This record gives sequence, structure tokens and C-alpha cells, in this order.
Amino acid sequence: MYDVIVIGSGPAGLTAAIYASRAKLKTLVIAGAAWGGQLMLTSEVENFPGFKEGILGSDLMDNMWKQAERFGAQMIFEEATAVDFSTKPFKVRVRDSLYEGRSVIIATGASPKWLGLEGEQRLRGRGVSICAVCDAAFFEDKRTVVVGGGDTALEEALALSRFAREVKVIHRRDKLRASKVLQERALNEPKISFVWNSTVVDVFGKDKVEGVRLRRVDSGEESELECDAVFIAIGHNPNTDIFRGQIDLDGNGFVVAKGDTETSVEGVFVAGEAKDPRYKQAITAAGEGCKAALDVERYLEEGV
Repeated sequence: MYDVIVIGSGPAGLTAAIYASRAKLKTLVIAGAAWGGQLMLTSEVENFPGFKEGILGSDLMDNMWKQAERFGAQMIFEEATAVDFSTKPFKVRVRDSLYEGRSVIIATGASPKWLGLEGEQRLRGRGVSICAVCDAAFFEDKRTVVVGGGDTALEEALALSRFAREVKVIHRRDKLRASKVLQERALNEPKISFVWNSTVVDVFGKDKVEGVRLRRVDSGEESELECDAVFIAIGHNPNTDIFRGQIDLDGNGFVVAKGDTETSVEGVFVAGEAKDPRYKQAITAAGEGCKAALDVERYLEEGV
């Protein structure tokens, strides 16, 4: 029996684990096989307070986990496969093992969206990627495409520009949604150019990516663009499928929060991108993890 079970191990989950375990709550983190969240796929993080020279995403998450572990948090490196919030104590299943908790913090984050194209799926790992930090080095002096217009897309484009011969950013609108700092960097990088008002309707190639088919949003005109790699950066879906029927979710699958961290089930709390389609920052996720843990502590003190 645990005082709190944290499902997820990104900035929200590990910050919640730090606060909960430091408050002497018996804390279990169900981290997932690929623990650490999206920051494990990020190179240098420059906007997390306290690191004036920046820090590698993986190092930041490793530091958070070691801090939580120092206060006594336990971690399981497997996925939660089912939950039962209908009765107390709450139950979380991990394969054949069942764990019980007096409270739960959902911090499962979000996963990248795909375009939903046959060629995109067929050529995954053969030129189609969602992580430039992971794969950019494989495309040194190659022609690359990034799909998207937000922060993630420009971060991918800038990472690719260190290796690729050219980077073309395909965006469905005529202006970017990314932060001003990233826009300035990308617009001033000579290897990066932009294809506006266009969508990718096909990724083609026999054994590897050979190009993409584009469609103009305004005219419907189609054209082909030869390239060696396609990086998809069009947003994320919340990782909340296992909570369907257990707590309230909105139409896009995000957990519906009452107040800051409370869900529709008393004793089940939420933090980070599982509920946040707007900010999507490590620091906001960490702040919500803190709030969720404090709310758990208050909830348990009330004698539940």
C-alpha cells in the first residue's frame, strides 16, 4: 500500500515524487519503459531556471530522479496497463502486478502526433522520424524536411541544420506559431528555408524516403519535393487512454481538471501535459507536479 502512486516520470511526475517523498509519503513512480518524458529526446534545455549555461534534457531528468530517490521514492520502469479508480484504495496494474495507493497523481504527459499517411508509417526509421536530436547525425549533408510551425518544429529544424545540407520547413499557414527567439534563429539560419501554406499529403520512396508530395492550402495544387528525411513536428496527443471510463476527459483526451490538479475522482490528481494543451513547458509541468503533490498531502491529512 502506497500513500501516492505517480503514473509518469517526466518533469511533472518526478517533481511530484520529490515533493511527496520529501513529505514522508510512501511514493511509487510507475515510470514507463522509456522513462523521463519528452526531455529525454531533447538536447540542450536553455529555459529551465537555475542552469545559466543550459543543461541536457537527459541530465535534467536524471537529476530529478536522483533527487526523488534520495527522499525515498521508488520507481518501476514499466508501463501502467490499467487502473481502477472506482473504489479505494485505488488500483494500478503493471502487467501481472497490482499496486494500491491511497491517492494517485496522473503525469503521463503526451506523445507526438503523426500525419496518418501510409508512406509515413512504412518509412518510419528509414528517413521518417519525430526526433532530430536522435537522428540528425544520420543525415549529414542530406536534404531534410520538417513538418510543423511551432516551437518543436523549429527546434527540430535548428538541430538538423547542424548536420543537413538543407532544411525545408513545411507549414500549413503563412506565419509561424513558434516563440520569437526560435523564429529569429531559424529565419537567420541560411540552411533553413520555408514552404508556406502547404501540407504534406504523401511520403514516398521504395526502401527509404525519397521525397514528399505537397498540397497548397489555398489552391489545392500539388507538387513533389525531393528529400532524404522527413521529421514530423505537428503537436502531441495526451497519453490518457488507460484512464477512459475512470475519470473525465475532454474531447481531445486531456484530463479535465477541477481547480488546479483535482480530477473528477476525489483522491486522483493530475499534472503536466496530460491536462495541459496550452503551455507544454518543462517548467510549467514541474510546477504542476509540485501543486499536485501538495494537494495530495493536504488530501491525505484530512484523514481519507
